[in-house]
Amino acid sequence: MAGTNPRAVRIAALIQRVIASSIESQLHDQRLQGVTITDVRVTNDLQIAHVFWTQLGQEGHEQGERKRAQQALNQAKGRLRSLVGTKAGLRLTPQLRFQFDEVPQEATEIEDILVAARKRDEELADLRSTASYAGDEDPYRHDDDATDEQDQSEKTIEDEGEDAAEDSHSSSSNI
Repeated sequence: MAGTNPRAVRIAALIQRVIASSIESQLHDQRLQGVTITDVRVTNDLQIAHVFWTQLGQEGHEQGERKRAQQALNQAKGRLRSLVGTKAGLRLTPQLRFQFDEVPQEATEIEDILVAARKRDEELADLRSTASYAGDEDPYRHDDDATDEQDQSEKTIEDEGEDAAEDSHSSSSNI
């Protein structure tokens, strides 16, 4: 695809400009109302040009308008290809393949998801502001607590050692 061959990138940009201006000025088809050419990608061998388009339509009628626009673009494919050939001055004009661009619609869906996530975050922040701890406010150990526990465990070990010494003295005196 385009991107690795600089010539293919230049031709793709030229094709995009030619097709966009031709749709507006030379093709007088009502089905192409609101069609925008968003991107063109030309293969490195310059044989095929993938033309991505989108359309602003009336809510609820997008699918039907998209199908009619796709039919109009396919019918005008030969005329558009000859216009590209004359304006580009290429020996071999690439085949045009029109594909509906899903990116703007997906971007809108992602934006809606982000708005919903922000709203949930705000609700959680409100809940956190009035929340209280179920147990101690700070359930974690701190360094001063650890030294106190070490001192207590050392005292316990000393006490057990003294008890063991007393047991050994008492058992030897019993003999």
